[in-house]
Amino acid sequence: MVACSIAFIVFGLMVDPIPEILQGLVAILLTRDSLITDYMGVGGIGAASVNAGLLGLVACGLFYRYRTAVSGGAMACLFLLIGFGLFGKNLLNIWPIIAGVWLSARIRRADFGSQLPVALFSCALAPIVTEILFSTSIGLAVSIPLSLITGLLLGFVVPSAATQLFRAHDGFNLYNLGFTAGIVGTLVVALYKSYGFVPDPVMIWTTGNNALLLAFSLPFLGGLVLTGCLLDSCALRSLRSLVQSPGRAPSDFVAIYGIGPTLVNMGLSGLVALAYLLLIHADLNGPTLGGLFTVVGFAAYGKHPLNITPIILGVALGSIAKPWSLTDPSTVLASLFGTSLAPIAGQFGWVWGVVAGFIHSSAVRTVGFNHAGLNLYNNGFAAGLVAATLVPVISLAGQQGKPRC
Repeated sequence: MVACSIAFIVFGLMVDPIPEILQGLVAILLTRDSLITDYMGVGGIGAASVNAGLLGLVACGLFYRYRTAVSGGAMACLFLLIGFGLFGKNLLNIWPIIAGVWLSARIRRADFGSQLPVALFSCALAPIVTEILFSTSIGLAVSIPLSLITGLLLGFVVPSAATQLFRAHDGFNLYNLGFTAGIVGTLVVALYKSYGFVPDPVMIWTTGNNALLLAFSLPFLGGLVLTGCLLDSCALRSLRSLVQSPGRAPSDFVAIYGIGPTLVNMGLSGLVALAYLLLIHADLNGPTLGGLFTVVGFAAYGKHPLNITPIILGVALGSIAKPWSLTDPSTVLASLFGTSLAPIAGQFGWVWGVVAGFIHSSAVRTVGFNHAGLNLYNNGFAAGLVAATLVPVISLAGQQGKPRC
């Protein structure tokens, strides 16, 4: 995990000189972070990569400090944090929310180490902190304490809400915190809008860097496969069992199959997602790499090539059947992050997986309005709604919920 984080830092230092990276990091820390804010367009490729790597090292340091078990969930958390370190999360906006989860754990006398992955996942709402902090409608004397208090309250509330809301989709949406953050974010945005505070939409999307970012991503993913095989000579044999798993949460592949097969699955799942991006000639940038590495992370906690492929196909078909391009930013991100619905394909078969992806391609374009882009896991919010609605329909259609991958 440390090595993966350092790889991003090394790549950033190879791309841009240190003075430009430092200037870019300052720009990233001082920007608003609502969807879609590509840090590669804000501070440059080097600064965005270093920011992602530093966030990964922060997570590793916290895991070590609080003795958090390196489970599949923890690895999913790390790669999600690194991925969103390229568009939305930085070394400034995550801390109030983490502190809120820590405070909640202290009051409940719970072990913060076990809550740490939840704390890092809860940083989906980090843009709310910077949206308030850098608001032009209120002065710093108000915005600084208001942003800190809001972040603390978000971190305090989200873990308990996530436990309750998990029942709505029953594990068929792997991004439960995204679903929770969407609902909590909707309430927060509604509250602030009632006082006249209206967030402004942001759209920063870079292009023209495919060759450079492919030169980083391809060896990185191949390295995961190679490392898995070196750590476990039977990794490929165990992978056969892994890809038969439906992936319904909680599915800790590290605990069930071991670190070797899990790393191989992470690399292969990432290669499938990358191949799709190249096939449709999508832009490689901060948001798309964020989606790619989220697929990689959750390949330790439910995803594998057989259950993500139907979702990607469903989103693609949804785009072809509607007046959207396959390379529209919303469509590209839906195809990557929409794989949160992979357990539906794993449990009920490819046809229902394609249906889930098809519906998700429309749902994700609508729900962002509710939280004004301040929930970074917008696809997780949409996927929660799709899963909560579609799974009962599948049950009524006579499916018995047997794994069919």
